[in-house]
Amino acid sequence: MRFLANENFPFPSIEILRNKGFELSSISESYPGISDAEVISLAKKTISIILTFDKDYGEIIFKSGIDNPPAVIFFRFKGNYPESAAEILISLFDNKTLSFENTFTVIEFDGVRQKKYEV
Repeated sequence: MRFLANENFPFPSIEILRNKGFELSSISESYPGISDAEVISLAKKTISIILTFDKDYGEIIFKSGIDNPPAVIFFRFKGNYPESAAEILISLFDNKTLSFENTFTVIEFDGVRQKKYEV
């Protein structure tokens, strides 16, 4: 599984995930300033799950009708420190009952919600 960290995803979490063996590209490192549509296009091209704090991706996927990425994990809350996102993500992937393919996953303070979509 590949991941694409959106520009707003904290770098300390990117480093932790890479050190844990996650294959992760970063928009802020490689493509700063690109649009959300370009992020989605890149995720499709590289078959990557988008990691983001940007709520616009839900609207793009469910209302705009543009081509959808393989999956999106949207962090609705920032956590107490920049490493929180990585820690949450690692614990999510330890949960074998969750599937992320063709899914918009919302991580909230009190849990996780998922909604499937067409790719």
